[in-house]
Amino acid sequence: MTDILIVEDNKELAELLCDFLRKDNYTVSAAENAEKALELYQKYGARLIVLDIMLPHKDGFWLCEKIRAESNTPILIVSAKTEKDDKLLGLNLGADDYIEKPYDIDILLAKIGGIFKRRYSLEELVDGDIKINKIQRTVYKNGNSIEMTAKEFDLLVLLLENKGRTLSKEYIFDTVWGKDSFSEPQTLTVHIKWLRQKIEEDPRDPQKIMTVWGVGYRYL
Repeated sequence: MTDILIVEDNKELAELLCDFLRKDNYTVSAAENAEKALELYQKYGARLIVLDIMLPHKDGFWLCEKIRAESNTPILIVSAKTEKDDKLLGLNLGADDYIEKPYDIDILLAKIGGIFKRRYSLEELVDGDIKINKIQRTVYKNGNSIEMTAKEFDLLVLLLENKGRTLSKEYIFDTVWGKDSFSEPQTLTVHIKWLRQKIEEDPRDPQKIMTVWGVGYRYL
């Protein structure tokens, strides 16, 4: 699923906004008209839609109504239409916020970050280029999906939720595999190795999952 779908017919503005958002580690796609945006949304989904109103053919109000009819995906309208009636129409159609153009990019990014924090903070973990969705059980690195087994996923979530803390091998094993597990404790070492191969730039010189000799592991 895409993090943010930008619907903007000004290609230069759309590309600029995409660049800013990708620097903040969002996965982004863009469409220059409402029909294409609806097609992308129905095919790939999105966690937030940043929507211009004045689009060729169908306008942004049409798209807002279409999307709101089938989902509660957050919609942030960004438009040069500044009349009160336009703002009320967008909000009444289900948009979560309405920002006037021209806008301050820092304000827009802050509003986007606020929407993600309010809506997704309980289900998402983010650490630099690593993004984990605990509900969908997905892991992304630099926007690319990483395939993980169930235990690899649970282990990574446990470590990241305790970032900066040293966890003993016994605690990790009991939490992920269970005290009554028939697995050997050595399986933890193997899974740590597999995780490093998937998320570290150089698994032989790990910078994220550190071994604390004689104790356990710590996620930095």
